[in-house]
Amino acid sequence: MTEHAVPTAADFSAALERLTAGRDPAMREVFTLAKTSIDMPLGDVRRLLASNEHLHRVGAVSIMDFRARRRRVTDEERAALYELYVGEHDLINTWDLVDRAAPHVVGGYLNDRDRTPLYELARSSDPWRRRTSVVATWYFIRGGDLDDTFALAGLLAHDPEEVVQAAVGGFVREAGKHDPQRLRSYLDRHVPGLPRTILRHAIRHLPDGERQHYRQLADLA
Repeated sequence: MTEHAVPTAADFSAALERLTAGRDPAMREVFTLAKTSIDMPLGDVRRLLASNEHLHRVGAVSIMDFRARRRRVTDEERAALYELYVGEHDLINTWDLVDRAAPHVVGGYLNDRDRTPLYELARSSDPWRRRTSVVATWYFIRGGDLDDTFALAGLLAHDPEEVVQAAVGGFVREAGKHDPQRLRSYLDRHVPGLPRTILRHAIRHLPDGERQHYRQLADLA
């Protein structure tokens, strides 16, 4: 990419091809390349997202994430990034794509807005949209705002898909670092019956005795 030129999807693809010549790149190298492309027009970001090449799509969601994190991001940019993410969610269909962008692109946009869209995502038939609904709440958790994380975890407490279960368990665990008693209340309400993947992630940082207690309860199901 030439200096000061607006980066394009073709520029990113060519740079990635050079990067991957004869080897598999470290993911941090793809992230670094995406960061240099932060000013790529969203139409080009959409083209990368529609690529059959997974690393192109990793680049697309990484550009979206970096732009959403930027201090000088405008409300209009946040809205455009959010609309791109939810509008093209069929293309965001692996755990790494969801986790790379959902916190800042979706959570950051909804932070000071009505969060009903998260509950619509949680009720979707698509497990990746359901995963987004929970992962996006990381943006809220950082500030100690836990209500939506626990509410969504309640809605998804018996989700059949492991990709959703892992997110539910992991993010109630993170919320529990801010409010351990609320995590225990969640577990008391849903164990036994909570899927093992949720339970395993959720109790990971609890004291040994409590972990054993919830495992024993789970065995009663």
